[in-house]
Amino acid sequence: MARPKIARKSTVVDMTAMCDVAFLLLSFFILTTKFKPDEAISVTTPNSVSAKAAPEKDVTLVTITKDGKVFISMNNDAVKEELAKQLNQNKGAGLTPAEEKAFVKASFYGAPISQLKSFLNLPLDQRTDANLPGIPAKDTTNNEVVDWMRYIVTAHANTNEKLNLIVKGDNLAKYPQFKNVIAAFKKSDEFKFQMITNPEGVPTGTDLWKKYMKGDKVEQ
Repeated sequence: MARPKIARKSTVVDMTAMCDVAFLLLSFFILTTKFKPDEAISVTTPNSVSAKAAPEKDVTLVTITKDGKVFISMNNDAVKEELAKQLNQNKGAGLTPAEEKAFVKASFYGAPISQLKSFLNLPLDQRTDANLPGIPAKDTTNNEVVDWMRYIVTAHANTNEKLNLIVKGDNLAKYPQFKNVIAAFKKSDEFKFQMITNPEGVPTGTDLWKKYMKGDKVEQ
């Protein structure tokens, strides 16, 4: 006796509910996404093949823009508080207690010490490299980075914090600014620092590439 044939019916899946969920999720992510704000200091770093990561704690970052302006930033509040006291006592910054608190909250500093009060009173959206003069580092007779570094080193010593010194320079910055910044480091007996660069792959065929291919240890 022949086996009865069962009629085949196409399977229909209602996608309406899934589409609704997808659009709800898409709307949620669009409404809750926070876009990265524009950087206050715009710097395009040069490329390098170094893969060594920069430290994240107790960092003193010296930034040099393409216009040769110098900015200093730190991420240790205890050190910044001590630095404000050093600038008041030794350089006559004249910061009030309220301005000292503003100094600690500031993410970077970009003005001569004589203009530090005006800098701290600026609205945050106006603290950009385009609106600020930067810390003077023009030549040996006008290099305030020397003073900043002297008191930064003292502040770290007084708070028993380690100093991790990093330089971030624009690819179009002129050499004299770099030279004056390094001279300021040397005057404070700081000879070790790191450079922030834009990492890239090792060019194929170079001696460094051949060492990587052989598995040799490469100094970073």
